[in-house]
Amino acid sequence: MNKELKEALDILEKEKEISKETLFEAIENSLITACKQHFGKADNVKVEIDRDTCDFLCYAEKEVVPTEEDVEDDCLQIPLEKAREISRTAKVGDMIHVEIKSKEFGRIATQNAKNVILQKIREEERSVVYNQYFEKEKDVVTGVVQRYLGRNISINLGKADAILNESEQVKGEVFKPTERIKVYILEVKNTPKGPRILVSRTHPELVKRLFEAEVTEIRDGTVEIKSIAREAGSRTKLAVWSHNPNVDAVGACVGMNGSRVNAIVDELRGEKIDVVNWDENPGNLIQNALSPAKIVAVFADPDERTAKVVVPDYQLSLAIGKEGQNARLAARLTGYKIDIKSETQAKDAPGFRYEDYLDEDYEDDEPYDEEFSEDGEFDGEGEFGGNEDFGEEGDFEEPAEGSEEADE
Repeated sequence: MNKELKEALDILEKEKEISKETLFEAIENSLITACKQHFGKADNVKVEIDRDTCDFLCYAEKEVVPTEEDVEDDCLQIPLEKAREISRTAKVGDMIHVEIKSKEFGRIATQNAKNVILQKIREEERSVVYNQYFEKEKDVVTGVVQRYLGRNISINLGKADAILNESEQVKGEVFKPTERIKVYILEVKNTPKGPRILVSRTHPELVKRLFEAEVTEIRDGTVEIKSIAREAGSRTKLAVWSHNPNVDAVGACVGMNGSRVNAIVDELRGEKIDVVNWDENPGNLIQNALSPAKIVAVFADPDERTAKVVVPDYQLSLAIGKEGQNARLAARLTGYKIDIKSETQAKDAPGFRYEDYLDEDYEDDEPYDEEFSEDGEFDGEGEFGGNEDFGEEGDFEEPAEGSEEADE
C-alpha cells in the first residue's frame, strides 16, 4: 500500500474539500503527461490506480514483432525476444503490456507531471469555493474587514475575499480592520483568478434577511414580509402579514421590549426601522405605511395606483417627513402615488373631499379612520426612531427603475 500518497489525498480531501476521485484523475493525467515528455508520445500509455491501496501501475501497450530489425518505433513495438522476458506465452502480433518505471523519468518530465497535479488542485479549489459562495448568492453572510482598496473595502468571508464597492456602502459608515460585519451577497462571478464576490450594505434584501435570521416566525413561514422600502443608513419601512390570526406580525418582528428589532438596528448602525401591518385594502395599507402620522381620510384608486390622503394640519409635516422621506418610503412600500394635503388645503382641492365620491361607485376607496394614542403615535404599529417635523405639502410616487427621482 502506498501510505504516503493515501495520507496526502486524505489531507487534501479534508482541507480543500476536493474529492479523491478528482485527485486520482489528476495523478493519472500527470503520469501520461510525463510519459509523453519522456518518450515523445503517449498514445499507447495506460495508467491504473487502485482506489483502496493507492498503488499505481503505468504501462505501455506494444505490438510484438519478430526481431530487433523489425522494430520501427520503440514506443509502439517490442521484439519477440524481449516480449518473452515479460510473458513466456508472447508471440508475434500480440499486444503486450510493458511496465513503465516512473523513477526513470527525467527531471523535466517529473516537473511537468508535478505541475499538472498542482494545476488541477488549484482549479478544483477555485471551483469548490465558487460553488460554495454561489449557493449563498442573494443571502447574508458575516465577514471580517481586511483593508481599504481605494474607496472600496476588501472583506474576508472565510475561504474567499469579497469586494464592498463604494456604491454599495452606506454613507457615513466607517469600518476598522478586523471588524466583523454582515453583508448581502449581490453576485458571484467565476474568473480565472478565482471567484469574484460582490457584496452590499445598502440592498433592501439585507434588512429582509436579517429579519428572517432574527425572527423565528418569519423563518418558519408564520409571518411573511410582504413589502420593504429602504433608504440605506436612514430609514426602512417593512410591511408584514401573519398567516396565523393568533400571531401578531408586528409584535413578532419587534420582540419583547424591542429586542429583536433593536438587534437589527444595531447591526445597521442605528438605521431607523418602521414595522407596519400589511393590508389587502389599499386604503388601510397606505394609512399604515404613513405611520406614525395621524390620518383623517384616504381615497385610493387601485386602477390608477394613486391615493389622496388628508391629514390634520399639525400632522402634515410628520406625514411627509424630513425632506419627504416618510411619504416617499410609504409610496415605495405600497406602490401607490401618494398625494398628501392638510385638512385646510383639502377643503378646496378636488378629490380630497367626501362629496367628490358620493355619486361614484367607490367601494374600495372609503375613508379610513383609526384611533390614536394621546401622544399621537399610531396604535398597533411598530415605529422606531420617529420622524422629524419637516417638509411641506408634496406629491410622492415610486419612481421607475433606473430613475433618479427617488434620491431627489
